Amino acid sequence: MITVSKEDYLKAILEAESEGEIVISATLAHWLSVSAPAVTMAMRRLKRDGLVRVAADGQVGLTPAGRKIARKLALRHHLIERMLAEIFGMEWYKVHDEAERLEHAVSPDFESKLLARLGKQGACPHGNLSERESPTSRRRRGLLLLAEAEAGRAYVVSGIYERDRRLLEFLEGRGIRPGARLEVSGKNYDQTLTLHTDAGRVTLGRSATERVWVARESEPRHRGSSRR
Repeated sequence: MITVSKEDYLKAILEAESEGEIVISATLAHWLSVSAPAVTMAMRRLKRDGLVRVAADGQVGLTPAGRKIARKLALRHHLIERMLAEIFGMEWYKVHDEAERLEHAVSPDFESKLLARLGKQGACPHGNLSERESPTSRRRRGLLLLAEAEAGRAYVVSGIYERDRRLLEFLEGRGIRPGARLEVSGKNYDQTLTLHTDAGRVTLGRSATERVWVARESEPRHRGSSRR
């Protein structure tokens, strides 16, 4: 029996891997806002069910069976986000939290309807694809973190880390959203960037610029960053 809690753990492992993190119990406690003992109990159950492996150094990985479940839930989440934005017009920075609430309630029949209506290949409102993509894979496609952008160049936002609602609202207020054009006018000593967006002149710190993937404007726009 795959419970909602087990699905959440499996998806969190998949997502943390896609962000380039080494997944240990502390990682999951942080991502899911649960206690360390709760993670220990969950890992024991998931390991017993053959869904995760826990190495001697504590690193957690998905088994093929666990990865299949996590990817299915990630696709469902992706489809719900797109439904909310493309069909119902919900703001891009709100859809992640709503999809987190709805993803466990969607029936296979409804999921198949969404897949037929929206397709599997499109990007979600945050610019991310349904298949989780690693940072290395993104770089192979010519993307880079905004933190690495060069002064004096223009970029197009490809994808944004979607699990932090406050960050998404912060970026939206500064004209930084998937598909938006921005110019880097300065890289400052304190590791902030000075940018020009459709909101005007804005300054971003590294905690934000390391969560935004961009493409150089002279290159084709591969809107979509996901992971894995």
